[in-house]
Amino acid sequence: MLKKCLFALTISMAVLLCGCAFEQPSLKPLSQTRLLLDTVCTITVFGTQDQSMLVEALDLCAEYEAMFSISVEGSDVWRINHAGGTPVAVSPQTASLLRLGVEYGEFSGGKFDITVGRLSTLWDYTGESGVPAEEDIAFARGTVDFRGILVDGNTVQLSDPEAWIDLGAIAKGYIADQLADFLKTRGVTGAVVELGGDISTVGAKPDGSPWRIGVRQPFGGLRDLLGVVELGESAIVSSGIYERMFEENGIIYHHILDPGTGMPARTDVVSATLVTDSAVVGDILSTIVILVGSEAAAELLSQAPGFIGMVLALQNGDLLQYGEIGFQ
Repeated sequence: MLKKCLFALTISMAVLLCGCAFEQPSLKPLSQTRLLLDTVCTITVFGTQDQSMLVEALDLCAEYEAMFSISVEGSDVWRINHAGGTPVAVSPQTASLLRLGVEYGEFSGGKFDITVGRLSTLWDYTGESGVPAEEDIAFARGTVDFRGILVDGNTVQLSDPEAWIDLGAIAKGYIADQLADFLKTRGVTGAVVELGGDISTVGAKPDGSPWRIGVRQPFGGLRDLLGVVELGESAIVSSGIYERMFEENGIIYHHILDPGTGMPARTDVVSATLVTDSAVVGDILSTIVILVGSEAAAELLSQAPGFIGMVLALQNGDLLQYGEIGFQ
């Protein structure tokens, strides 16, 4: 067991690319960044100088955001939430993502629940609005139940007409995986897709060495690292309580909500960084780990498909490491 940082898995390209010489044009990284999904999204590829490929990939990211956003009027999720329980035709991608959300709702015993939309929209993490009223939380909590999501082909219906879906804990990982797959279809053999705290890697660096991803120190600056994770083609995702939060009367209120209470999860985990086969699985599991706490995490993840390794930072400052993960 070792220590982990909740690094909103923002990677430092200086860390990512260190130790490699890129004098040859074919080895020089090509990168583009765009503000999407309420975060900074960066795609870096090797072996090509085709900027149009990166534009296509980021445009694809924007298309997915338009499908999955809870706040963009006309998105699949927005239409489901405003349908009053009537059936809604959605994209195959949205239907697939909803099925995955239901699957992991079952896996987590309801700790992970994508019908928290009414709850999540109550909270303003600027701190300007403070803690929501108890009666509002109680009403919203009563609409949470992933079992009420009915998916038939590409048609979705909510059994509770007041329920709202929020894919914020699952969409970025899914999109990162889709962008990585897109790059592979274009012949890319080395790339990093970074969507805020969700990273998916393709192949290896030009020199064959592993990718080196910096893990941020919880509550530290962007360059304050707990350490570096080395990995091949896989995904690395981080969740934590220090990125979106406010403090009131000495209490920290963060964005990872417990579906059972409607309040920020009471947990001993400050941050959870997971290496998995896919970013979407890492997205889900990192949230579950914070919700269930460190003691239950190891047993739960032993049953999770696609889990490779994890580093946790705890409230008391300890670091715990599980599984096969290179952490320096």
